[in-house]
Amino acid sequence: MSSLDPRTPVVVGVGQTVHRPDDGSAAPSPLDLMAEAARRAAGDAGPGGDALLRRADGVAIVDVFSWPVPDPGALLAAELGLRPAETVRTVIGGNGPIALLADAATRIAAGEREVVLLGGGEVGTAMRAAALGGPQPDWPTQPEGTTPTRVVGTDRPPSHDAELAAGLMMPVNVYPVVEHALRHAAGRTPQEQRDWIGGWWARYSAIAAEHPQGWSRTPMTAEEIATPAGGNRLISDPYTRAMNANIAVDQAAMLLVTSAGAAEAAGIPRDRWVFLHGTAGASDHWFVGERERLDRSPAIAAGGRALFGHAGIDADDVALVDLYSCFPCAVQVGARELGLRVDDPARPLTVTGGLSFFGGPANDYVTHALATLVEQARERPDELALSSAVGWYLTKHGLALLSATPPARPYAHHDVQATVDAGPRREIVPQAAGTWTVESYTAAYERDGTPALGTVVATDDAGRRAFARSSDGADLERLLAGTAIGGAVELDGAGGFAL
Repeated sequence: MSSLDPRTPVVVGVGQTVHRPDDGSAAPSPLDLMAEAARRAAGDAGPGGDALLRRADGVAIVDVFSWPVPDPGALLAAELGLRPAETVRTVIGGNGPIALLADAATRIAAGEREVVLLGGGEVGTAMRAAALGGPQPDWPTQPEGTTPTRVVGTDRPPSHDAELAAGLMMPVNVYPVVEHALRHAAGRTPQEQRDWIGGWWARYSAIAAEHPQGWSRTPMTAEEIATPAGGNRLISDPYTRAMNANIAVDQAAMLLVTSAGAAEAAGIPRDRWVFLHGTAGASDHWFVGERERLDRSPAIAAGGRALFGHAGIDADDVALVDLYSCFPCAVQVGARELGLRVDDPARPLTVTGGLSFFGGPANDYVTHALATLVEQARERPDELALSSAVGWYLTKHGLALLSATPPARPYAHHDVQATVDAGPRREIVPQAAGTWTVESYTAAYERDGTPALGTVVATDDAGRRAFARSSDGADLERLLAGTAIGGAVELDGAGGFAL
């Protein structure tokens, strides 16, 4: 091993699996998919992989949305015949995979763990069917009071009461507000923004169609993505359905993470090793309304500075990238803060095709991104690979830097929360009244294409922020004309607005 510290964390095996309901096979449980992905990860590690998996002293699972058992790691360990010293679960959030990876790598580097199996899985099709009145899945359960050894992450309600009252209660409502802020800053109309997104989002669709575990097998053209027509209806302005994450997928992914010493002792071939150079994480101000700007992320910026500084690189040195892509605005914000170009055809900012086309298995998408980055890093051993992760409404963030080449500096995790917390914070004014200025907006649509509810985000001369809603047809027509930002809006003191 020469001068390599035996406690250096490495990913030696990755496994992904997808179940397609139209292939005629019986529907699996999330446990079935995760177990299969774990076996694939052991096989991917090559000779010694099965023995290494059996030595796992930690099993860490991303919170499972479709199967909310309290300790999924314990059930997976039992399914695989493992006897880990601990089981770990994350709280809700798409940043969970990088949070688990950072936790595992930190403990491996400290000598507290040697082999950790981590990942997650979802069966979103069964969850969706049950929500529409179908049968409830008969999946394994756990007794009341069951808990994992540890829970990674902290959480609280993601929205301020004023945001909820204005209709901003789900990702499909919140992210479009960020998109309109980005669109206005770029000087585009809503349709121009959709057309521009379609141009690079279509490349995501093509990548997903070629990925063995990708959900969408037929690529969409830029025009198909940008045009609200047929099944590609508007969900919440300016987004068409093709611009939203697809949670109704059946996918799982697992990573086998170990120390270099354990990998060598198990006989894992060196061409399977991918080194974790560093991770970073923080949350932006918790409520969207508190943030200085809707179209920026101080947490991503600070995390990127710390991670790139640790590795002695900049964005141009990273060849393989997967930025979290639940919605197009998430990619744009992440790219801006990290110094990347969104629509660069030479370096698409996804290796999977993203959550709209590859699939958005709830909190676990990034495990798939990491697994794919590991595979590509092995093929390009001199290159660096970067993954980002996002939880809630551009709230919780994680970054991970990997390469098949050992790091120049030992692995480290960078918690940049103090830097973010020191930044300016806006006051949210519930049920504001008077003349304010429109900062951004969105409108939610019915399934028949009719706009149903408009939401405005507004600021006053003191820099405070307020939210309001209206279902009035005239207000919706004025809002959707695309020229409201920067103009005046009357807030009625009861949560309503008039343009």
